[in-house]
Amino acid sequence: MTPLLRRRLPVIAATLLAVFLLVLAKRIGGDTTVALVASSLLMFGCCWASAAHLLGGAAALRLVAIATSVGWLAEQLGSSYGWFFGSYAYTPVLGPALGDVPIVIPLMWFALAYVGYVIANLIVWQDPVDRPASPGHDAIMALLGAMVVTCYDLGVDPYMVYVLKAWIMTEKDGWWFGETVQGFAGWMTVSFAILFAFRRLARVRTAPEDAGAVLPTMRHVFVPLGVYAGLMVFQVLLGYPVEARTIALFAMGFPLLAATIGLLRWQGILARPAADERAPAVPAKALKEAA
Repeated sequence: MTPLLRRRLPVIAATLLAVFLLVLAKRIGGDTTVALVASSLLMFGCCWASAAHLLGGAAALRLVAIATSVGWLAEQLGSSYGWFFGSYAYTPVLGPALGDVPIVIPLMWFALAYVGYVIANLIVWQDPVDRPASPGHDAIMALLGAMVVTCYDLGVDPYMVYVLKAWIMTEKDGWWFGETVQGFAGWMTVSFAILFAFRRLARVRTAPEDAGAVLPTMRHVFVPLGVYAGLMVFQVLLGYPVEARTIALFAMGFPLLAATIGLLRWQGILARPAADERAPAVPAKALKEAA
């Protein structure tokens, strides 16, 4: 990656995010295959540019490779053999496919995995980037990130099946608005596998690669948070059935709010209240005994 490109990454990511949100807003007026593919490509692009800036070019490319390959393989096995998500088949709604899987689906797995990674780090460490640690640490953080990703599927799955008819479920148990709940186990499993593999294999940059690189600040972390917020608002406005709109608001809103608070702590805008040093606190038991 050239020094000039490193310096331009924040602008590229922010620009792609803005266009992504505009296309997402246009989809509110009516979804089409072109709009779906365009928004997916834009989401992938802005997340890759953001990841290259926050994590470093090599680590971002590693996450792209892991997420797209694992995501495609899981979806191919799912659509062919019913693994992970239940038995289903994609329709032409999502555009060109590789095998049985629309090309935009593996790209989506990368974008959501990256967003889940950043949000999990902000919630726990008040920092968008976490360095590889012990397997146990990485497993817990990957599990949290996988839950953040799966929260997105709670609202989007019925919409994609019943409104867009992007895929047809042949296995239904009726536990989630007529859809199988096995899909959520699949989302957790695949998201966890992507994030855990990345955390174990990542070599995240700890310092700018050159003197001209732009250090990450709060506005740069708005890109992954903005993607998640845009997806949440879309579901709140168009979720199907209408009950899914409230579910999306709280399921996605809670980690988004917690991550935003972590972001403010990271930047020192929101600090822990200082302890009152004027007088020591008196235990309630002592007060009762004195009385």
